[in-house]
Amino acid sequence: MELFPESVTKLWNEWELRALVLLSLFLQIVLILLGNRRKYIASNWVRIIIWLAYLAADWIAAVCIGVLSNENGDDNSSQPNSLIWAFWAPFLLLHLGGPDTITAYSLEDIELWLRHFLALVIQFGGTFYIFLRSWKSKLLNILAIPIFVAGLIKYGERTWVLRSASSEQFRDALLPRPDPGPNYPKFMDEYTSGKAEGYQVSIQQRGKTSRTVHSPPEGDILQQAYYFFETFKGLFADIILSSQRRKRSQSFFQGKHSEQVLEVTLKVAFEVVEIELGFMYDVLYTKATVTCSRWGSLLRSISLSFTISAFIAFLTIDRQEYSTIDVIITYLLLVGAIVLEIYAILVLLFSDWTKRWSSKNKNTAVQLIIKAISRFQLRFLFPTNQRWSKTMAQYNLIDFCLKPRPIKVRVLQKFHIYQIFEKYYHKNLAVFSEEMKKLIFEYLVEISKSASDIEAGKQLCTGRGDLVLLEKLGLSNNEDFSHSILLWHIATDLCYENDAEKNPDCKACKVLSDYMLYLLVMCPFMLPDGIGEIRYRDSCAEAKEFFKDRKHIKSRTQACKDLLRVSTEFPASQVKGDRSKSLLFDACRLAKSLQSREHKWELMRGVWVEMLCYAASQCRPNQHAKQLRRGGELLTHVWLLMAHLDVRENFQISQGNAKGGIIVS
Repeated sequence: MELFPESVTKLWNEWELRALVLLSLFLQIVLILLGNRRKYIASNWVRIIIWLAYLAADWIAAVCIGVLSNENGDDNSSQPNSLIWAFWAPFLLLHLGGPDTITAYSLEDIELWLRHFLALVIQFGGTFYIFLRSWKSKLLNILAIPIFVAGLIKYGERTWVLRSASSEQFRDALLPRPDPGPNYPKFMDEYTSGKAEGYQVSIQQRGKTSRTVHSPPEGDILQQAYYFFETFKGLFADIILSSQRRKRSQSFFQGKHSEQVLEVTLKVAFEVVEIELGFMYDVLYTKATVTCSRWGSLLRSISLSFTISAFIAFLTIDRQEYSTIDVIITYLLLVGAIVLEIYAILVLLFSDWTKRWSSKNKNTAVQLIIKAISRFQLRFLFPTNQRWSKTMAQYNLIDFCLKPRPIKVRVLQKFHIYQIFEKYYHKNLAVFSEEMKKLIFEYLVEISKSASDIEAGKQLCTGRGDLVLLEKLGLSNNEDFSHSILLWHIATDLCYENDAEKNPDCKACKVLSDYMLYLLVMCPFMLPDGIGEIRYRDSCAEAKEFFKDRKHIKSRTQACKDLLRVSTEFPASQVKGDRSKSLLFDACRLAKSLQSREHKWELMRGVWVEMLCYAASQCRPNQHAKQLRRGGELLTHVWLLMAHLDVRENFQISQGNAKGGIIVS
């Protein structure tokens, strides 16, 4: 008994390969258009689309090669259609090479570069097998050769870029060459022989020699950003920087290198960090390291010229013996390959890499081309100049407990997907404002200037709001970091809703509070280890229970007022013990104690900025690198800014070595 009717089976056999090839081309278009946009778009939908397209693209292309192998292995391989189908095989190599705007979806994909290399060998072998089986000494067979070369170049580029971006290779490329130092045996032989001959021999230490550290270039901000990118990219590989490099960076970001006022330095500092992280994103997730090199330009010229020549030649051959549909699909593949190559070149023209190169080399021709193309308002086709999302994700505990739940689906609950969906449902975005920039930058500059030695720097990096509390209230906090975030988040909400006037400090505290809770709930991997998830869930459970008994509560303002009315004479832990880790009413006690303070928002502002900087310093570099593909993360920008201002736990005092010299008298 046949599962499908004969007509359906026949239709599928006719269109299976054609549909898969067209789908493969469509996925390449989606990836090249959206691949680079995830750098500055924090939308979950964009990430989902890119993720699906990325996973499907390689799989569809590989399936196509398998189908083509079967077609050419069958008895009907002598038919005219099988010849033009075999001509499609090299295009699948092009598709497997992927677009320039995305080589890896995540860091985990980068580490699998060896698997990609093996896939390159296997898929090339498969396409070459198809090519040999379909050889009929016809012009169409010859036209497949330049497409083969172009496909091999594209796939090879992708594999090479993945290898270069892998953690081991990336770190090795940044480490200096092994330095054996002075020839100690020769030195001691000279010393011993001189002493044996009766000379008075002594050893004098010569001056230290150090590697040359250039100053950041003046003028163009792209040149300055690239200088610091080359200097500080080692942080992503856990490489500690030399003191010379750190001091030059600190001087620049504090505005000591010029007569800049704070506002100018603030603008320049954040823009430099944006550009640096943009460069880092390109190195990890795109083909920028290849396409921006001389070899890359040469290979790109070869692949594009070969594809164009194949297209022109295809226009001249006799196509009467082939199906009209197959000829149209072939045209689409050829035109698609050319358009994708040209689009990749245009994207490269608009990138910071090209702008920096043209500025450095005073290439006015490239600048004129960029200006000419910019006149056409094609914002959808070309990525904007925005380098990250410039947003701060927001997550609020009271809102989560008050807002109606999204529709429950049993299947989602069964596979524990519902909880993830529910979290994203309650996530919001806030703009990273100029006021917030100023607040963070002023704080970092101040502690950068005050951190005169290593111990001071370590103390400032390990402060998590404690330093402000110790200075203002004479209090210290011995609990873990998640306890501090949750406690101060709820207290900030209660104080915020209870204040009639919302001053700038008040609003800044609210945004930072919701952002830090977002990190605790959605990105716990970016924070120090703790029991934050347990505390959060217990606090939510207690809040929901509290609101459930009070049906009149419809808004956050009303909820906060009712919470503050609860008597908190005794600490909640004395009543509940260790059974529940909820901090809801501990936060109520804190909020009530803060209400009587005149400058409570100044105090809370200091606590939140200090906690933000603490979280940034404690996050592992690879986690910062992961967030670059999600529209960027404020925490990553703060982390790099702290490194530039020399506010870090890890220090390397000096670089260089002193040589000993023999003095004979």
